[in-house]
Amino acid sequence: MVGIVVASHSRQLAEGVIELARMMAPGVPMAAAGGLDDGGTGTSFKKIVGAVLQVYSEDGVAVLTDVGSSVMTAEMALEMLAQPKLKLFDCPLVEGAVIAAVESSLGSSLEEIEQRTVDARNMRKLN
Repeated sequence: MVGIVVASHSRQLAEGVIELARMMAPGVPMAAAGGLDDGGTGTSFKKIVGAVLQVYSEDGVAVLTDVGSSVMTAEMALEMLAQPKLKLFDCPLVEGAVIAAVESSLGSSLEEIEQRTVDARNMRKLN
C-alpha cells in the first residue's frame, strides 16, 4: 500500500487531516508531520523525514502539504531521502488526503493516486 504523509505548519491540522483520512481508509499507513519540533507553528524537515520513513514501502509514499514553506521543506526532505517512489502531490490538502487514502486502500499505484488527487482540484462542493 502507498503510504500517506501530511506535512503542515500546524500539528493539529496535520493530525486532523490524517484522522479524517483514517476514517475512510483505516488500514493505510499514514503519518502527520505538522508544526515545529518545539511545538510551535512552522514546518520541520526532521518531522517530514521521520514521517516518510515511518510509512515507506516499496509501493511508495505520497506527501501532501499545506502552503508555502511546507512545500519547500517537503521537497528538500524527499531530495535528501533519495528513495524510489517518493512523490510530493500538488492537490488540495484535505480532499487529496482522503482520496489518496481511499485509493491506496484499493491498491492503486502511486501514479494512479496522484492523478486522482490532482483531479480533486476541480471537485465542486456545491452545484
